[in-house]
Amino acid sequence: MPTLILVRHGRSTANTSGVLAGWTPGVTLDERGAAQAAALPGRLAGLPLAEVVTSPLQRCQETVRPLLEARPELRVHTDDRIGECHYGDWSGRKLAELKDEPLMEVVQAHPSAAAFPGGESLRAMQTRAAEAVREWNARVERDHGADAVYLMCSHGDIIKSLVADALGLHLDLFQRISVEPCSVTAIRYTRLRPYLIRLGDTGDFASLAPREVPGDETGEGDAPVGGGAGAP
Repeated sequence: MPTLILVRHGRSTANTSGVLAGWTPGVTLDERGAAQAAALPGRLAGLPLAEVVTSPLQRCQETVRPLLEARPELRVHTDDRIGECHYGDWSGRKLAELKDEPLMEVVQAHPSAAAFPGGESLRAMQTRAAEAVREWNARVERDHGADAVYLMCSHGDIIKSLVADALGLHLDLFQRISVEPCSVTAIRYTRLRPYLIRLGDTGDFASLAPREVPGDETGEGDAPVGGGAGAP
């Protein structure tokens, strides 16, 4: 079966302003995110990509644009199932204020039980994304062969949930996974099992340096909902 290259969108205006974007319209790449997207064709130059599949949200569309311009022969497809989690009433709110919501503790410690008011559950998010990957695996293998490589551009929580699915991890453990903006995660699917080949690879180790202020947008030690902004 094919190898899937998962790319999280570049850093967005919501990432840098500490807002949980969700499906809020008008969220674009910031200056750094645009530079990350511009560097993506070079980072992937050695890969014979068969197809590109992207979330319908603007920040993902902008992330793959330089790649598509560099490889005009590539077909691009939009799939709502790999769009961001529907955060419902939380969408557009500051992460700093959401950390005091009782639901945030559930999102952090027991995400399989978390459902966003007016939105969807994290279980439903993972299910739709995993179903999309399985259907695309079959389609890409049918059209391009079992050794094909294809790319999906999606969002932090989506990619984390797909990694958990590939590793056979319970969704309650997916907050232990981190994927930064414009990071590359690779999963090779086989008849018996998937193999995680790369996880959150940006080629930049700045985010490993100690932060001046410990913690993150949601509270010290918590996983940033939506994926976080990456290196400062």
